[in-house]
Amino acid sequence: MDNSGQPQSDSGGSDRTTEPEAGKPQRPRESGGGILMGRPFGVPVYVSPSWFLVAALITWVFGEQLERVLPELGAARYLVSLFFAVAFYASVLVHELAHTVAALRFKLPVRRIQLQFFGGVSEIEKESETPGREFVLAFVGPLLSLVLSGVFYLGMLLVEPGTVPGVLLAGLMISNLIVAAFNLLPGLPLDGGRMLRAVVWKLSGKPMTGTVAAAWSGRALAVAVLVGLPLLTQAGGLGGEPENFGSVDSLTDALLAAILAAIIWTGAGNSLRMARLRERLPDLRARTLTRRAVPVEADTPLSEALRRANEAGARALVVVDAHGTPTAVVREAAIVGVPEHRRPWVAVSGLAQDLKDGMRVSAELTGEELLDTLRATPATEYLVMEETGEIYGVLSTADVERAFVAAMARTSS
Repeated sequence: MDNSGQPQSDSGGSDRTTEPEAGKPQRPRESGGGILMGRPFGVPVYVSPSWFLVAALITWVFGEQLERVLPELGAARYLVSLFFAVAFYASVLVHELAHTVAALRFKLPVRRIQLQFFGGVSEIEKESETPGREFVLAFVGPLLSLVLSGVFYLGMLLVEPGTVPGVLLAGLMISNLIVAAFNLLPGLPLDGGRMLRAVVWKLSGKPMTGTVAAAWSGRALAVAVLVGLPLLTQAGGLGGEPENFGSVDSLTDALLAAILAAIIWTGAGNSLRMARLRERLPDLRARTLTRRAVPVEADTPLSEALRRANEAGARALVVVDAHGTPTAVVREAAIVGVPEHRRPWVAVSGLAQDLKDGMRVSAELTGEELLDTLRATPATEYLVMEETGEIYGVLSTADVERAFVAAMARTSS
């Protein structure tokens, strides 16, 4: 299922593009969210605690089905059902790996894959650069689910019907077919919504137009699921027996429809909000957010350094060597922590952070490129340099955070 940004989940496989978190431009590129199961293609795969709840539910429901189909199994039917639950989520993982491999092929970083309550999520950190790539990236997941459904169908032809292998293969064929069909529905955050976004983007030439169309289609789809799914199951339209209104089964179907509708509606809204945020991210410019700085030598008393900064109208200090080469930046938090009466006796070198690789950034950085640069090397201050190699000033993470939060607030207004 889809993405864009920011957080979404889906049923039976999805992928999403994640946004930089508010107030956390230094966020590590990889985060937890469950039990780490492995790193295929270098991408960590996590299983959310909610997965165990759904696996238990699938085990129980499928076990009840097996009691009618294979009554001779007895209590062992629940072991077979547990195997089905694990195999189903393995299929979901294959769906997600298809998104991941395509993203890596297009040089889009993938933070992680997470298996959770209603399927899986591939967290892709950047948007596709072209509508064609967006379409391919979205389509490969349902395509792999369809391929798996075909493989399981071929497997059914090789075993006896009415046996444990036959029932398992039939269940996996149908479940993967449902995953593919559901994810192809034309509305964000589903894969079909991303495909619709790509088509509208291609026709209009504007990615935002595609996102708006797919997001509103997703909201319409959420309403259709909320109203239509209970009516369809009540009428026996999904192949089952007609249900009486108010029965336990009808209430369960209504609850499932409400959960699915809420996931789709929320995901569509998040996709729209993230698209609007991405439009505003270019307003984050290192040059405009940088504080003017004055160079001081390492043994300069803090009081003298602050006096020079005040005279120059600067708000930051950069430590330089005898040749004027910057070696460190003085931390604002450290300055605040020194009482005024001690500042004449404290050298700026004791309050400075040595410049590491990645702490020198270009004044020309903007938007996501700026946020990615800061995340790659977490720090509280960065030295901003001109293309000519001259010192432009000091960029504070706190200033970037405030600007990012302000951009997010504008997307909600």
